[in-house]
Amino acid sequence: MRMTALLCYCTCPDADTAGRIASALVEERLAACVNILPGMRSIYRWQGQVETADEVLLLIKTSREAYPALQDRLRDLHPYELPELLAVEPALGLPGYLQWLADETRRKD
Repeated sequence: MRMTALLCYCTCPDADTAGRIASALVEERLAACVNILPGMRSIYRWQGQVETADEVLLLIKTSREAYPALQDRLRDLHPYELPELLAVEPALGLPGYLQWLADETRRKD
């Protein structure tokens, strides 16, 4: 069976929250790697109002197999009422990197 890589986007309210979530996801093997990108401004509609917020973006590299557990864990860790979590499947990737991603997100039970 071929492993499917996913790149997930998740916004966080600040760097501390982003770091805490990223560390937990990697330590728990739900993500192979998480990049933390600061300095993002979001403009969005929430509960009928247009809102603006300074946020931090997480780029989470995971596998399709690990995604359901990642989604559940993110809901537990995230302070937002409705966290952003979008997953996209890359069309291509360096085979060695994709193998590393699969290895690092495989549960070691």
